[in-house]
Amino acid sequence: MPSKTRVLVVDDSAFARSVIAKKLACHDLEIIDFAKDGIEALEKIKTLQPDVITLDVSMPRMDGLEALERIMAECPTPVVMLSALTGEQTQTTISALEGGAVDFFLKPSVTSPAGSEGATEDLRNTVRAAATVTGAKLKSIASWNRTHRVPRRAKVQRPNRLNKLVVLGTSTGGPKALADLIPALPGDLPACILLVQHMPPMFTKSLADRLNQASEIRVKEAAEGDKIEPGTILLAPGGYHMTLNKNGTIALNQGPQVCGVRPAVDVTMQSVSPVYGSSTLGVVLTGMGADGTKGAAGIKAAGGQVVVEAESTCAIYGMPKSIVDAGYADHVVPLHKMAQKIASLCGSGSVATRGRVAVG
Repeated sequence: MPSKTRVLVVDDSAFARSVIAKKLACHDLEIIDFAKDGIEALEKIKTLQPDVITLDVSMPRMDGLEALERIMAECPTPVVMLSALTGEQTQTTISALEGGAVDFFLKPSVTSPAGSEGATEDLRNTVRAAATVTGAKLKSIASWNRTHRVPRRAKVQRPNRLNKLVVLGTSTGGPKALADLIPALPGDLPACILLVQHMPPMFTKSLADRLNQASEIRVKEAAEGDKIEPGTILLAPGGYHMTLNKNGTIALNQGPQVCGVRPAVDVTMQSVSPVYGSSTLGVVLTGMGADGTKGAAGIKAAGGQVVVEAESTCAIYGMPKSIVDAGYADHVVPLHKMAQKIASLCGSGSVATRGRVAVG
């Protein structure tokens, strides 16, 4: 019989610890212990060596962000953050995802302990996915974070030409990958990027703002009617599919989930390829599942190209693998070379001179 995934639950709320334990109780997940704050968590992690940690954002003595940094530096272990739907916590959660947390889920409330329909299985799947992230990749992330910091970059004048329309999709592990990739793209990229990150409402606005501050290229959360402009990244809002009208403007809708998610990469890709044809470039980074595969098929059929992240740098090699296995990937590229590949395919020969991503 396969061994269970061993989970340490870290939260200062006894209520939250109880609810999370009940949600995770199943045949393949086991709660091995609890911790009330980051200090206690570090002690128990080193002793118990859990497979996955669920980590609250706000705690006394040592909060989740500081605890995460210590965990990644001292005892790299997959971490899933708990977050509330508040402005401060969404920003902190994005920081945690950039700092090495594999994923996050919304913290149960006193008024709604059960969460939305399907939330329990979503949480279990999130923890299961986190458990597949290897210690070697976590150590690599920790080393990268200690060596590189994201400085604020000045904006550059956006180009007048539009060579490509890029659809960039990602899921689990995406915020960390995007924090490495987007600031390395040149601000004068002769392309517009439609970015789809599987993420709930409110979190996408925080993610767009952080990426915008760190990058030469302009990044904003997409709004109904936004125009396609070179040197711009439009991020699909959480809870909305993002599509492209034939007149080159953005449309948002709350249609049925696709591949179990909304926004979905497939939806955006399938709306773009009929309009931009061979000028469409699909890029898929780390993520669980197969979202993006049908969209990649449409891009290829229209004469466009598809680039996926290599397994060696993916936190979760699910979405890219599905595209590779289907035979739709033109290029398989590690994350540290992705900015140069995108710039080259879009007709720009350089990447932002920030030192995080190697040129060539």
